[in-house]
Amino acid sequence: MNKQQLAAKIWQSANKMRSKIEANEYKDYILGFIFYKFLSDRELKFMASQGATTAELPAFLTEADSSVVRHVQSNLGYFIAYENLFSTWIAAGADFEIANVRDGLSAFARLIAPKYKKVFAGIFDTLQTGLSKLGDSAASQTKAVRDLIYLIKDIPMDGKADYDVLGFIYEYLISNFAANAGKKAGEFYTPHEVSLLMSHIIADHLHDRKEIQIYDPTSGSGSLLLNIGRAVARHMDDADKIKYFAQELKANTYNLTRMNLIMRGIKPDNIVTRNADTLEDDWPYFEDDDPANTYDPLYVDAVVSNPPYSQQWDPKGKESDPRYARFGLAPKSKADYAFLLHDLYHLKPDGIMTIILPHGVLFRGGEEGQIRKNLIENNHIDAIIGLPANIFFGTGIPTIIMVLRQRRPHTDVLIVDASKGFAKEGKNNVLRASDIRRIADTVASRRSVAKFSRLVSRDEIRANDYNLNIPRYVDSSEPPETWDVYASMFGGIPAREIDALSEFWQALPGLREALFELGDSGYAHPVQEDLKEIIENSPAVAAFKEGFSRALAGLQDTLCEVLVQQRASVALSKTEDALTADIFARLSEVPLVDPYSAYQVVHDHWEKVAIDLEMIQSEGESAIRRVDPLIVVKKKNGKDAEVQDGWVGHILPFELVQEQFLSESAREVRELADAGATVTAQIQELLEGLSESDKDDLKEELNDNSDAFVTVAVTRRAKEILKSTRRDELAEGSAEFAAVRAKELLDEKKQLDKELKSANLKLAEDTKVAIENLPEQMVEPLLVAKWVTPLIEQLNALPVTLISELEARVAALAKKYATTFASLEAEIAATQRELAQMLEGLTGSDTDMKAVNELRELLGGSNE
Repeated sequence: MNKQQLAAKIWQSANKMRSKIEANEYKDYILGFIFYKFLSDRELKFMASQGATTAELPAFLTEADSSVVRHVQSNLGYFIAYENLFSTWIAAGADFEIANVRDGLSAFARLIAPKYKKVFAGIFDTLQTGLSKLGDSAASQTKAVRDLIYLIKDIPMDGKADYDVLGFIYEYLISNFAANAGKKAGEFYTPHEVSLLMSHIIADHLHDRKEIQIYDPTSGSGSLLLNIGRAVARHMDDADKIKYFAQELKANTYNLTRMNLIMRGIKPDNIVTRNADTLEDDWPYFEDDDPANTYDPLYVDAVVSNPPYSQQWDPKGKESDPRYARFGLAPKSKADYAFLLHDLYHLKPDGIMTIILPHGVLFRGGEEGQIRKNLIENNHIDAIIGLPANIFFGTGIPTIIMVLRQRRPHTDVLIVDASKGFAKEGKNNVLRASDIRRIADTVASRRSVAKFSRLVSRDEIRANDYNLNIPRYVDSSEPPETWDVYASMFGGIPAREIDALSEFWQALPGLREALFELGDSGYAHPVQEDLKEIIENSPAVAAFKEGFSRALAGLQDTLCEVLVQQRASVALSKTEDALTADIFARLSEVPLVDPYSAYQVVHDHWEKVAIDLEMIQSEGESAIRRVDPLIVVKKKNGKDAEVQDGWVGHILPFELVQEQFLSESAREVRELADAGATVTAQIQELLEGLSESDKDDLKEELNDNSDAFVTVAVTRRAKEILKSTRRDELAEGSAEFAAVRAKELLDEKKQLDKELKSANLKLAEDTKVAIENLPEQMVEPLLVAKWVTPLIEQLNALPVTLISELEARVAALAKKYATTFASLEAEIAATQRELAQMLEGLTGSDTDMKAVNELRELLGGSNE
């Protein structure tokens, strides 16, 4: 299975295994064991590189051999004896005990190389102290841990060809634990999409640096810091020139930071971490044991943070703290600006920082208002980005990203309202790839975009008393629908409402005139009732579509060459960047089409293609011809059990191969399925035609109110009827006829199901054989059909969607004023007259006629 499937499987099992243990706690256990497996496997890989065979390891990897211990420590920073290796625990099988883990973790703490104490010391403390929570006895703890280590034993730890399975699974588990941890999620996790947005902004600023230092003072799991590093590394020749600084208050979360950094292949020399209170215990200027020679204040190229929102802190005695002296102290009840000023203090003069904060920091007064004023007057605030609400786990409050710099070449502030751009996923809102790209590009270019962003001068901010509340500067609300009084009374479409579609009229010259006739009064009328026909036959629309096709000319050939022909060696991250740049360049001169919508199409498709490419580059070309068992979960002896239910292509979908090679067999299966569905519909139609009493009689035979009678009671009743009555004697439409006919149809359905099952099994087996024996000349056409053709089709659908949108909006305009108040009044009057005339012929008692005459008078008729 690919890394997405493996991660999902591990998460699903882990979530069940944790039982009543809080997600926030259980994450520390499973992630701790994954990290221990990583270190064990890393040591095994190192020993293999030194020429040691598997058979020699038990003798080599012992504490008794001090030379081997020192050699491993000097290269890895730690030493794990053979009996404490993760693989040894797995090999122990039923002989594994919880004591093995306790002994192994204790030994690890003892055998860390002195040089790497700060990187590894105490890193398993949370796991070690939490083992007792996995059961109330040694036996139950042993079972819980054995289940857990068996769950993760198949995670590969030596990524090849950028196949970062370990990092992906680790991040996947952290994000899913965060989604289940409620308000505690904010202690260790920043949503991946928000991390990506911040990383794009920072990477754009640092893209020409040769060496970079980045710092997260509230590092949590370290994911935010890692995303920044990964984004910056894409612009560098040597990722080892990035140094990571992290500080975290909570010990268990601090351990996650270190694990995450180490597992991503960052060299220990490039990892500097502290377990301390950022506000109370700033980054030290020197080592306690050697203050004179280690004095080194921390100033970095980038600071990134997602601190706890509006938490209390103690500002007492911090007036002279260099972090706050220039700007002021944040109020005791809200530490938001304390964190911000801490981050700003540690920036180099040409550095950049991004920080996530609640909206309130933009407009709250008092001490915060004064700090905000000082930041603006000292020209530090570069941009403010309003994020969608409900984007963070555990809180629905709206948040912002504030971008600050020590020195800026301009004095204005870019304000972005990105609160409307998101997708809904479950209970949360999520930034899409196109949302992230749109925001990052706007910040990089510092451009004003209607309803989205605006460059605001410092003078305007001063005039607003340093209030930075986003709606003061950017109105992202949709305009309310208006109704023209004249058009409502006399008809016609106001020219200004047609003008609202100016973007279409500019891109499609002559179309407006073809659709509407403009009168002298400034009101237009549709030239005919069917405006859609005019649009679809418009030369301007045809030219627009042709222009879009020209813009994409050659893209399919490029994709075939880069993705299909170079699949074994294509660099995934660079290819994604190049493909993105190509799409934006191609569409730069194409009107109407939003390039970010096209980018979203490309991104969504690329994510699927990249999974296949990772597997091919990791496993070789044989992956294309591989077929895997389709594993599903079914009940077995009252318990969930994994069983095989057919086959699935490792790379090539069965449906695609069937379309190319087995189209006749696939058509036969579809026809059998359609025939079965038709028969089922006929049965339902028969039974729905029965009276409720007949239905109840049938159901009563099962003593059940469910629809199970369709397959059981009907069969029983039909057999009883046919014992005493011939088929041709039954009255059509009777309950007896329905029961017998339903029985015949059920027999037909049973036969069809049997044939369908047999055909499906044969088709699946033939498909499996076809994939496993795929001719070389068919490999690339199938990959093109999976990777390239759908993308081109989705891109070509964009102009069609836009024209459909225009058709709908034009039709709505035409309909809006088609019925005037005058015509409604005339229709009402005519209806009243017609009703009054109908009343004239009525006769009745005196009281009835008095009432009728009163109604006629109300309707405008005569009561004579």
